[in-house]
Amino acid sequence: MNTLRVFNHYMHVRYLLLGVFQALMLIVLVYVAARIRFLGYAVPMTEEPVLLLPQAFVFSAALMFGMCAVGVLNPRLRDGHLQVTLRVLTGCGLGALLLMLLFYVLPSLYLGRGVFALALALGLVLSLTIQIAFYLAVDRSASPWRVLFLGAGENAGALLAFLRRRSDQRLFHTVGCVPVEGEERKVSPSLLLDSDASLLSHVRALRVDEIVVAMDDNRRGFPTDELLACRMAGVNIIDTVTFYERQTGKVKTELLKPSWFIFSYGFRVTPVQDFVKRVVDITASLLLMPIALPVMAGVALAIMIEEGTSAPLLFRQRRVGHRGRVFEIWKFRSMIVDAERAGVAQWATRNDPRVTRVGGVIRKYRLDELPQLFNVLRGEMSLVGPRPERPEFVSELAVRLPYYRIREHVRPGITGWAQVGYPYGASEDDANSKLQLDLYYIKNRSVFLDLLILLGTVEVVLLRKGGR
Repeated sequence: MNTLRVFNHYMHVRYLLLGVFQALMLIVLVYVAARIRFLGYAVPMTEEPVLLLPQAFVFSAALMFGMCAVGVLNPRLRDGHLQVTLRVLTGCGLGALLLMLLFYVLPSLYLGRGVFALALALGLVLSLTIQIAFYLAVDRSASPWRVLFLGAGENAGALLAFLRRRSDQRLFHTVGCVPVEGEERKVSPSLLLDSDASLLSHVRALRVDEIVVAMDDNRRGFPTDELLACRMAGVNIIDTVTFYERQTGKVKTELLKPSWFIFSYGFRVTPVQDFVKRVVDITASLLLMPIALPVMAGVALAIMIEEGTSAPLLFRQRRVGHRGRVFEIWKFRSMIVDAERAGVAQWATRNDPRVTRVGGVIRKYRLDELPQLFNVLRGEMSLVGPRPERPEFVSELAVRLPYYRIREHVRPGITGWAQVGYPYGASEDDANSKLQLDLYYIKNRSVFLDLLILLGTVEVVLLRKGGR
């Protein structure tokens, strides 16, 4: 088994087990730290293990939250060992700050300075050891999940070219491609297998776990009997779109047909789900307001210092929202006044000369988006969802990109799966890449996926990923 669907979201088993193992070891370390700190003393927390369990669980959860928030357990992480080390350090630091806040709010969870310091030091060493050992192991050995591609043409070639990175190969191992008659070979010759041999013989000889049907034309020469024989032999059979979705967290728009939306699992929204999401949005926004208001006051003060008290602090911009309704989004102004003097909507660009000095900072840390909490409270937006786009761009993109308006079937969000998984978009190609991520979110959305996106947003903000 390569992946599990947890509340509709694909999770890779190896990384899930890694996270569970690391969390359990952090719980054990709290007991080790208490034993070391009170060595030779009869202290209740060391004599009665149950007494320490709540503190140990909270300690482990906080550190794992910090490391997940900076992407340490991201299966598609491409960083080297130094970058992984920096992420672990940052994650542990974030977890420590969260613990200190919890100790202040809930003093009963306090471990004591000595135990806390020891547990934190041991947790840092343990986490570094586990993470580096894991990445060394997975980079030196092929993934145990062995995949055979049926087809060696355009579809197979494009898919393997996209999934060529070392981080992708940690998730599956390509054993080869079986060419199909009538297809032009588009994969590496080293991957080509004998097309005269049966699929089942390849499956047995190469110990195949899964076959990806990547034929360019499934209507011609589809090997139904051979695939059925492989399926009865216990091999998983999957189509290209689903394989791509599972491995990348995206929906490959170039391969889609309207029937896929109708028959595929997902894209199901119930009134109960909408109600729960709305309650979560309102509750979370109200809880975030006390933290956001002082930050917003600081941003407003910085804008006034740079541009004077007469310059507008906020600006409103028309965006397309739920069910195609146009609303006004609120943002801190990060560009010069009258940035679009010609009255023509423009994409923001890298090093855009229209961005002010303060604007450059607040855009990197996404602080310009904070006023959108009021849009969430008004019901125009959600905390998590596809980013709302300007009507001028939507009109163009909807013509050029099939399925673009499917984004409008859910409320737009302050952050989203596309914002976590892709840098700032400023072109039609970028819009298509983000659409693939948005479609994955709409298809598989749940409160669990929303929480993962909010965690990923912490990484985006802390590491200043994608802002312009």
